[in-house]
Amino acid sequence: MSSRRLFVALRPPEHVAEALLDTMEGLPGARWQDADNLHVTLRFVGEVDRHMASDLTAALESVLFVPFPLHITGVGHFEGKGRARSIWARVAPSAELDLLQMRVEMACRRAGLAPETRRFTPHITLARLNSGSAPIGDWLHANGALSLGPWQVDGFSLFESDLTPNGALYSEITKFQ
Repeated sequence: MSSRRLFVALRPPEHVAEALLDTMEGLPGARWQDADNLHVTLRFVGEVDRHMASDLTAALESVLFVPFPLHITGVGHFEGKGRARSIWARVAPSAELDLLQMRVEMACRRAGLAPETRRFTPHITLARLNSGSAPIGDWLHANGALSLGPWQVDGFSLFESDLTPNGALYSEITKFQ
């Protein structure tokens, strides 16, 4: 039985994605994201079989969604083992986004997935970093005042992630509105 690597996310509109792409320079060694890969992850699911994927889709169809505004305010990074692993655009705090994320999490649990243990940190990953990447301080300083939006979120989607030697390729499976 084949499996699929899935996650639930929001895609920014094209004008926001274009503005984010404009920040993607000046950091040698960074693996910048493509416009098609920019998203706010609501829930990483991981590898599931086709039955679980079907159950998850059905559970997500029951999530109450009400459109709401979002905007970007600044940048940040995640660290691991004492060094930066990724840089991202910060999604401003939003009660509506937190509620949607909680509803998606509950749908995932109803479908039979284990609870997510990581804290929800709304962001859009801009680049992945490795030991050969340049220090990020100058880039963070140069882009710290980044402010985009607001834009109206009109739905959320279930995506499949295909891992390739050149990075992950994301495909939207279903959009929920």
